[in-house]
Amino acid sequence: MALILTFLGKNGIARSKIAIAAAKLLANQGKRVLLAGLAEPTLPILLETTLSPDPQEIAPNLQAVQFQASVLLERNWEELKKLEAQYLRTPIFKEVYGQELVVLPGMDSALALNAIREYDASGKYDAIIYDGTGDAATLRMLGMPESLSWYVRRFRQLFVNSDLGKAISESPLIQPLITSLFNVNWTADSFAQPTNQINNLLDQGKAALGDPKRVAAFLVATTDPIEVASSRYFWGAAQQIGLTVGGAIFISADNNNQASGEFSPLPVSIVPDVTKGEWQPLIDALPDFLEQATTAPKPIEIDVHNRQVRLFLPSFDKKQVKLTQQGPEVTVEAGDHRRNIFLPPALSGRPVTGAKFQNSYLIISF
Repeated sequence: MALILTFLGKNGIARSKIAIAAAKLLANQGKRVLLAGLAEPTLPILLETTLSPDPQEIAPNLQAVQFQASVLLERNWEELKKLEAQYLRTPIFKEVYGQELVVLPGMDSALALNAIREYDASGKYDAIIYDGTGDAATLRMLGMPESLSWYVRRFRQLFVNSDLGKAISESPLIQPLITSLFNVNWTADSFAQPTNQINNLLDQGKAALGDPKRVAAFLVATTDPIEVASSRYFWGAAQQIGLTVGGAIFISADNNNQASGEFSPLPVSIVPDVTKGEWQPLIDALPDFLEQATTAPKPIEIDVHNRQVRLFLPSFDKKQVKLTQQGPEVTVEAGDHRRNIFLPPALSGRPVTGAKFQNSYLIISF
């Protein structure tokens, strides 16, 4: 399994420079690295080479690829039609071209996330550097396994408890009727099997996101106050999806950057800018990504013994946080993000008895 790194911040060119330098650093250390970016001109210009939808070697141990939504969708289209054929006697996807679905909101993010998952599962890489949008869109993309699993759980349970779900599962007459009217190959596990497959993938995604040895982000900014404020916001939002932020990286000529205090307790690295393709000074100034990621504050800690859940929410205050509880789940809203915490059995069913904000942590007691 690869270490997946991404970078958050308002300045897209600065993020791309750090992503390239990080990829070069890890490749120089002997790691097999994939640098993945979107179908935009920044990476090719900075790398001074043309990129394609297929990984290509641009340096020893270093490959680069550009994610193109239409190409990714077409490559997955045949698999989707095979899946459809398992459950429908009269498939409908054969009448639809894959490119037509690229216009759907969030489709490009879902395809990029799936591509990262496939490259990770291939075993060909020790590290994958993702140069995405570096903003809320990237966070929503990485948070998809958590948000989708919530909807899968809700809709599956809703269907099972509904009169229709009970009738289908219990009646020997309705199942043949549905089969004949709707051309559906219905069996007792027709609903359970695909949702179980989806849940397995989502659980794998959530487990990877929650492990800083597997997935981590770093904040990138210059001394511009707006960039600093944006990075602080992305820092707090990243915690809401369970993404570990390992540190902050400032591109600055001033080693005494006062803005670095905005990111305590994160370690802050101050690095020089790249001029005329001279990458080595920037590479030499980069931090040890894995070490910082594994020692950074954890987005969530569950203390069963003391019946507490601790959420690290930097850049937010108690007025910006809303807490609700429903069954075995606790929902925390902060800023534009919502986190659904599925409680372990030892805490499931216990009501929230208190919550307080302390040193950037939301501490929930049960």
